[in-house]
Amino acid sequence: MTASPTTLPPRRFAIAPMLDWTDRFYRHFARLITRRTWLYTEMVTTGALIYGEREKFLRFDEIEHPIAIQLGGSEVPDLVTCAKLAADWGYDEINLNVGCPSERVQSGAFGACLMAEPLLVADCLKAMQDRVDIPVTVKHRIGIDKIEEYGFLRDFVGQVHDRSGCQVFIVHARNAILKGLSPKENREIPPLKYDYVHQLKHDFPHLEILINGGITCHDAIANHLQHVDGVMVGREAYHNPYWLAEVDARYYGDDRQAPSRSEVIHAFMPFVESCLADNVPLPFITRHILGLFQGQPGARQWRRTLSDAPTLRKSDASAITRALAVIEAVGRAHTPPPPDTAPCT
Repeated sequence: MTASPTTLPPRRFAIAPMLDWTDRFYRHFARLITRRTWLYTEMVTTGALIYGEREKFLRFDEIEHPIAIQLGGSEVPDLVTCAKLAADWGYDEINLNVGCPSERVQSGAFGACLMAEPLLVADCLKAMQDRVDIPVTVKHRIGIDKIEEYGFLRDFVGQVHDRSGCQVFIVHARNAILKGLSPKENREIPPLKYDYVHQLKHDFPHLEILINGGITCHDAIANHLQHVDGVMVGREAYHNPYWLAEVDARYYGDDRQAPSRSEVIHAFMPFVESCLADNVPLPFITRHILGLFQGQPGARQWRRTLSDAPTLRKSDASAITRALAVIEAVGRAHTPPPPDTAPCT
């Protein structure tokens, strides 16, 4: 268990909860690139916490603050139990998932299907907030199925806020199609309606509104921040993690120089060694760092080396440092010579 810091940065920028991706190995790695970004766990169902390997789902490292846990569930007593567990473990925020469209989640009567039951969502949020002293927030879509009008989103947020007092709404700017589309298709096919989320902040200026969905560049983030309080980014932050190196300066005014890619890896190595000592398979860790050198000379060789099954089976952390040495050598070979500084004649 870790203690929550007393002063937390605003939610100007956050990395979205992503199933199978935002585990503690990725979060530790991302934190070495950006100090201010809010990190979110994968969605954790209440059943997994109550009946499963509790430590596996709750464990995180002190370095990860500020960190939020995302819960999936709709039974008030279970959510209250899990909220108390998360608060006791030192999380900085509890987030309720009302946006996942998968049929497996729907069969448990939670996720995006809860948008049809705003009063139940409000009761869940209020019960958790009454039990813990950290913020309880909600992440949801702009609508479900063929409900396209802005009024549905406005009324959902209004009812949830009025009944629960929830102050923070993280809005994925697409509808959730509950039948007929896979989770992947739900991230790509329903059209993005950023103007709905911008309007939401206009209509509820006293609430903290974050926008999510399809955001992949810093210029877009800067534009959204003229309309909402924060931006949550998913896949770009995972596949191109060094993109995060600009976050602290751009959105938090932190003028400390970001670490280089090589410095990130060197800082990451003690954590890797500790994980291997706990018998964590090396591929559980290396899969999260494959995109670090995206767009750089030698990036393909970096990915190939850290995806080589025979090498990874040895669970030898030096595989990472060897891959780093290779890509640094490639980088030096591609570095142009310094300009001729001889005086003109």
